[in-house]
Amino acid sequence: MPDAYDPRPRVLHIVPALFGSRGVLGGAERYALELARYMAEATPTRLLTFGDESRDERMGNLDIRVIAGAWHVRGQSSNPVSVAMLGEVLKADVVHCHQQHIVASSLAALVSRMSGRKVFVTDLGGGGLDISGYVSTDRWYHGHLHISEYSRRILGQEGKPWAHVILGGIDTEKFSPDATTLRNGSVVFVGRLLPHKGVNYLVEGMPPDVPLQVIGQRMDERYFSDLQKLAAGKRVTFHHDATDADIVRTYRNALCVVLPSVYRHLYGGETTIPELLGQTLLEGMACGAPGICTEVASMPEIVEDGRSGFIVPPNDPSAICRKIVWLRDHAPEAAQMGAAARQRVLDKFTWPAVVQRCLEIYAQS
Repeated sequence: MPDAYDPRPRVLHIVPALFGSRGVLGGAERYALELARYMAEATPTRLLTFGDESRDERMGNLDIRVIAGAWHVRGQSSNPVSVAMLGEVLKADVVHCHQQHIVASSLAALVSRMSGRKVFVTDLGGGGLDISGYVSTDRWYHGHLHISEYSRRILGQEGKPWAHVILGGIDTEKFSPDATTLRNGSVVFVGRLLPHKGVNYLVEGMPPDVPLQVIGQRMDERYFSDLQKLAAGKRVTFHHDATDADIVRTYRNALCVVLPSVYRHLYGGETTIPELLGQTLLEGMACGAPGICTEVASMPEIVEDGRSGFIVPPNDPSAICRKIVWLRDHAPEAAQMGAAARQRVLDKFTWPAVVQRCLEIYAQS
């Protein structure tokens, strides 16, 4: 007896690497995996990626295929491609690529167009050598799905009918407050320890009596050494191997979560796109911690200044210090801000909401 017809679209997500201990612990990879995982609850969904060994995995309702032996264009680890991916593309009704400027995405777009499939792309930063570096591939896709208004604007697609904002999501059950946990007054930063993250301005601005938990991998030894020097005599603790459970517990204990990213860092270098969204800011806010962020990139789209946290000028330790001190000295108001921060995430940044936006765009494009 033939299977019953399923009118729901079969969706294939393509990402260069899988998030996790057997892949890459990066924000872009986490975004693609979480979106696909939640989408699988609503429609048949597969995730295609590349790795050291071929394997098939099942995560809830999500089917994951990892292809080994990919060719890495010019040896670029973030730019794998394999003809084995074409069979997966041809099984799908909708193809959603994560990272525009890689050969795998351009190839998937061409095959999708030629075979009558819908194809979309979300640019999560990065990329490699690709035809898109020589000619625009923007219209190879039926739509560009941006994770922030800032992303759409910085990529020159503001006002384009095929450029949409889907935002980003948080697992609001995992990242949630705990009424039995008392906040210990600590400030939290979570992220890679790189100069454009502006952690040095946070450390410099910390009041001496307020503890700071810095959670993140050491990506630049010179920068980490300078952070340690700035932290001397202050209550700053660095954690480099925290689990998700550790991070959630730290958010729940926190006075606030701070993301102090900058365009121009302390060594004089510039980063034009320091944050496309601000995932760790959302995580902390989902746990009921007020957010403090700089007026940089996408982050002002997340924090409502004076309601769910504060927005401060970049490269300004004193401004960060004033807001931390205010939260420390106004506990009832800080608790209200934390509740508003949680509600902000529930209103705009949940994965089911992101999935619904995607499915509506897939259907309408």
